Amino acid sequence: MTDSNPFSGDQLQGTHYQRADMTGANFDGVNLTDARFFAVLTGARFGDTNLHKAGFDDVNLSEATFNNVTLAGAAITDANLSGLTIKGANLSDADIREANLMGMRINGVLVSDLFAAYEAQQG
Repeated sequence: MTDSNPFSGDQLQGTHYQRADMTGANFDGVNLTDARFFAVLTGARFGDTNLHKAGFDDVNLSEATFNNVTLAGAAITDANLSGLTIKGANLSDADIREANLMGMRINGVLVSDLFAAYEAQQG
C-alpha cells in the first residue's frame, strides 16, 4: 500500500518552540499541524508546509516567506510581520485586527488605498 502522506520528512505535529532563535530556518514539506511558535523566525522560509491550527504568539516573522502553505485555523498574535511575503495562500475567512498596515500591499495595491476607495464608496 502506498503512503499518501506528502510530508516525507520529520513529523513535527504539536511541537512547541519556546524562546527559540530560528532565524533563517527553512521548513520545506514539513507537517507542523498544531505547532506552537514563541520564537524569533526572522527570514524563515515555510514552503509546502502544513501549518493547520498552528499558533504564532509573540514572534518575529519579519522578512519571512510563506509559499504554498496551509494556514487554516492558524493564529498569529503579537507578531512582527514587517517584510513578510505570502504567496499562493488561501486567506478565506482570515481575520486581521489591531494591525499596523502601513505600506502593506495586496496584489500590488496599497491596503490604505483600498480602504480609502471603500470609504469613498460608502460616503
